[in-house]
Amino acid sequence: MSTRGITLLILVVFLFGQLNAQENKRSVDSLLLSQLTIDMQWFLAHKVGKIGGDDFNEFTLKRGYVNIKKGISEKLSGRITTDLTVDQEGDGKGDIEIRLKYLYLKYRLNDFLFFHQPHFEFGLVHRPWIDFEQSVNDYRVQGQMFLERNDMINSADFGVVFMSLLGGELDKAYQKNINDDFPGKYGSFSLGVFNGGGYHALENNTNKTLESRLTLRPLYRIMPGLQFTYHGAVGRGNTEAEPHWHYQSVYLSMEIPWSVFTLEGYNGKGNYKGTAIQDTISHNAVPQSGYSVFAEGKFFNSKISLIGRYDDYINYYDTGNLRTQRFITGVAYHFSRGSKIIVDYERIRYRDNLASDDYFFELALELRF
Repeated sequence: MSTRGITLLILVVFLFGQLNAQENKRSVDSLLLSQLTIDMQWFLAHKVGKIGGDDFNEFTLKRGYVNIKKGISEKLSGRITTDLTVDQEGDGKGDIEIRLKYLYLKYRLNDFLFFHQPHFEFGLVHRPWIDFEQSVNDYRVQGQMFLERNDMINSADFGVVFMSLLGGELDKAYQKNINDDFPGKYGSFSLGVFNGGGYHALENNTNKTLESRLTLRPLYRIMPGLQFTYHGAVGRGNTEAEPHWHYQSVYLSMEIPWSVFTLEGYNGKGNYKGTAIQDTISHNAVPQSGYSVFAEGKFFNSKISLIGRYDDYINYYDTGNLRTQRFITGVAYHFSRGSKIIVDYERIRYRDNLASDDYFFELALELRF
């Protein structure tokens, strides 16, 4: 073969190799990107008011979530969620810290009996209650939910959890116009075992926490937005003293196109942190009770919402009761994909000690994209 022929052959082989390599790269990229979703949720705010007797006026990052989900097979998938927040108490107080909120494998089972879309999460997973409550009360941008604000439970933890819808799904119209989270025709269910200290705490003992939730939708044909929930947990507080803690709660929620209403009643003893104790000698857990009411009215094709919330929480110490009342009111403007701007006012009243009221005004922005 002539030199020119050899050169041409080498050029053809090289070009073919390059094309094949690009095709293989595209195949690999396509495989990596298939069933991959990335979304973000940011809570930004400006707050002015008084906390602990001190005035404050600040711009702040309340939360920043980055969710990455990847399908691995027909039944197996994974998720990792980073949580950006301002360090309020640690060595780097004031710094922006990045921690993990979720990192788990999810395995979906076949439907069986009454269970629809049953699945397990293993790793740093959802705990049964808070995720459900935030699907009804969509104002986490304003602040934490009732029990989490009072240090009773946490939203995520290391462990394993089983979840399922009950009896199939509600129709697409309901899911589109009202709520597509937990759309079980007869309700939903969740049961898990966890370390107990929450996703941003070290495990300080060997005990585990059991937490569960059962939600029933009794009138799905005529009132699909009406749900009744029982949820509770039992475990040991996350300290070396391991104080026993438990709680149980009932929750009524009603969702219709122009409004949302919830009512929760709570009774328990101690908390997951192990800090709700009578004293540092006996480490006996403190009995507690309380209730929370939330309402949202929607106007102008659900672009504008008025919200109100009242929490009443009592710790029954041997030396006297400590009662905390929380009043929240605000107006929100909703735009793309669940994003919103909210102007709100919150006041915390401490009824049974000498502490002065805390209060603040806030302009908060939630971005989902």
